[in-house]
Amino acid sequence: MSSRLFAVFFDAHQPERLAHFWSGVLGLERADDPYDGVALLSGNDAGYRLGFRPSQAQKVAQNRLHFDLTSSSLENQQETVARALDLGAQHADVGQGPDASHVVLTDPEGNEFCVLEPHNDFLAGCGLIGALACDGSQAVGYFWSEALGWPLVWDQGEETAVQSPNGGTKITWGGPPLMPDPGKDLHLDLAPDGDQQAEVERLLSLGAQRLESARGGDGAVLLADPDGNEFRVLTRR
Repeated sequence: MSSRLFAVFFDAHQPERLAHFWSGVLGLERADDPYDGVALLSGNDAGYRLGFRPSQAQKVAQNRLHFDLTSSSLENQQETVARALDLGAQHADVGQGPDASHVVLTDPEGNEFCVLEPHNDFLAGCGLIGALACDGSQAVGYFWSEALGWPLVWDQGEETAVQSPNGGTKITWGGPPLMPDPGKDLHLDLAPDGDQQAEVERLLSLGAQRLESARGGDGAVLLADPDGNEFRVLTRR
């Protein structure tokens, strides 16, 4: 029994607007979403979608999860930044300093993301969405490796990273200290390969926690990983 990563989804006050922004930045097409959300095809070997679901949550701190976008050259990096700014992004200061070679931006709803400098060897071949960079512990990296069946491709100090056997976006965790819950954030949607309840029980045995509002209106089961980040186990459709 296992799950596949169906979507990385955004809490969104305006899902259509946010989907339009990310579609323009990344050059992604719309996808049919059997779970009644707004979705984009990731165009990525890891096989997930980008989802945008209505939420009233308010952002109160820096996101724990953000995208690191890759660049093939300095000119390409500048083009990505300019395209994002034209679509409504803003520059952001998260303590990177004036000499940083990467550019930190926020999307129209305040979600941070980075446009990295070229020649990042760690993310070579991962695609435009090189990484979903997460604030999190070593234990949570181990949890998600088991949950998704994605092997660890980095495990040094307390930093970890996993990647689909098919390649594509890496998911990375930077180790402690853990940032506070930002309220509004990005989350993961898992699609079980078999029975939903059996998969929920497997994830609980790996260290997930069942949340009080255990089931969403679309039949999804709401859980939290060992660091307290909410995620959903979808029904089979």
